[in-house]
Amino acid sequence: MLDPSKYQSIGEALRDALIQYSNEVCLIETDREREKERLTYRDFKERAHPLAKALQDGGFADGARASIIMTNQSKWLISAYAIFFTGGVLVPLESKLTPDEQWHLLKHSNATLLITEYPIWRQLGASAGRAAATNVQTVLVTGAPASVDLAGARRWEDFRGEDGPVFIARKRQDTACIVYSSGTGGRPKGCMMTHENYLEQCVALTSIYPFWPGVRYLSILPTNHAIDFMVGFFGPFTCGATVVHLRTLRPEYVREAFPKYKITYVSLVPLVLKNLQKSLQARFDALPPGRRKVFNALVRINRALTKSKPRLGISRRLLKQVHEAFGGELRAIIVGGAFSEPQTLQFFYDLGIPVANGYGLTEAGTAITVNDLKPFRADTVGKPLPGMEVRIVNPAADGVGEVSVRSKTVMAGYLNEPELTAETIVDGWLLTGDLGRFDESGHLQLAGRKTNMIVTEEGKNIYPEDIETVFESLPVKEFCVFAANYIWPKRSMVGERLVLVVHLDGGQEYSEKLRRDMNARNNRLLNYKRVHGVVLLDEDFPRTASLKIKRNVLAERLRKLDSTAAILSL
Repeated sequence: MLDPSKYQSIGEALRDALIQYSNEVCLIETDREREKERLTYRDFKERAHPLAKALQDGGFADGARASIIMTNQSKWLISAYAIFFTGGVLVPLESKLTPDEQWHLLKHSNATLLITEYPIWRQLGASAGRAAATNVQTVLVTGAPASVDLAGARRWEDFRGEDGPVFIARKRQDTACIVYSSGTGGRPKGCMMTHENYLEQCVALTSIYPFWPGVRYLSILPTNHAIDFMVGFFGPFTCGATVVHLRTLRPEYVREAFPKYKITYVSLVPLVLKNLQKSLQARFDALPPGRRKVFNALVRINRALTKSKPRLGISRRLLKQVHEAFGGELRAIIVGGAFSEPQTLQFFYDLGIPVANGYGLTEAGTAITVNDLKPFRADTVGKPLPGMEVRIVNPAADGVGEVSVRSKTVMAGYLNEPELTAETIVDGWLLTGDLGRFDESGHLQLAGRKTNMIVTEEGKNIYPEDIETVFESLPVKEFCVFAANYIWPKRSMVGERLVLVVHLDGGQEYSEKLRRDMNARNNRLLNYKRVHGVVLLDEDFPRTASLKIKRNVLAERLRKLDSTAAILSL
């Protein structure tokens, strides 16, 4: 692989990768059962350079900002590379935001160029928010029918320059991307990520989980997501690996992709990993009694043989059918973006499929810690990556305090927010807002979010995530725990009560059976951690791109309810 530590910018590293690995396949784009295209690194270069030249001919200057709003596809990566090649700053935005939210962030980022796809542009063009984002001067639209009026936009496919573009060098401390962290309402938080942030993160991650030509990474998460941008674009490209873009999330096509493309790595968020566990467990439970007994025995043998470290060769022989269903080449599932249940991680590890469970946030350049599987620990988020200094600020008697990190991967700051930046990065240390402790072996154990911490009348600290684990597998669509005083403020620190906010499945009722199930789980908790009521909500919880619940947005919705009538007995 290339050595990212020797490069000054993302564009420079990618430029050399396209030359060094010219004959290797870099991208496969597939939609359901149909493979749409397969590009070598040479093909990729031939697609990207005319676009870069057209950008330069059109006046796109060094340091100008360009936003991409697209679903996963080869044109996303080609466009990003063209932006980096010309010395631009990339502003990747989530395609599932509302048009008004997207225009709001386009205005805040001061992007002058927008690259998007036709269905998204139709919605953006009809939004009233367009009038405010006067900074957007050029819009390129992919996949637009030839006869359609694009209302001032231009077709991406026709936007091509002649001859070769001029590579524009950037420095490691220059801004490479402006990435908006979770949440878009109110005060946007645009993380200014430097070229050094990405180069150093790439060095750290590939030192533990290396890629090489022949490796195939299945890209399911949105490419604008911090995890997939690094592990599904920049990292694989610097190593000559192949990215497989799957343009559907339907489970049957996701399952087919593993054996069809012999996938080596895939990144998932915990919610998707949990659903995959449920699907597999249902299949195992459906086995005839005799076969299920043999299967369970093989799982126990595999667990014993891999206790100290993964042994993929042994696992693939013992549990051959399971591994063949994943293509027979899967080395690890990478999971992050939210807290993962230890039992889910252990479930996959017992099958011989290691889960590289990590912890990080956008402001820290994606990953801070990761489980190196030496040995596998389901109860932690691993040890700090190389180059990461991590400490616990103001630890309590139990060692739990705020996690802070200092590293070359930490962002330069929030765009146009010097005061917020100063509050978040203190003396070079990023205050994450997450609570945790280090155990005796140096593994980080998370306890919850500082902003979600609940203080009881007895002076006890309660972390909602801890309580939510007790209600896991509750037969409802989704749920989370809040302090009633957080939703309906009483200007008081006393009398706090916990409530379980529940979104029932379609047609489901808050029955006596369900209430008894909740009570049984609730009684497992210590008295001061118990939930005192239930709030029913008949709409989907708002979530980020990584499927984390937007607690502050959900709380705002709940505040519109009458607390007296909304809280039901448990």
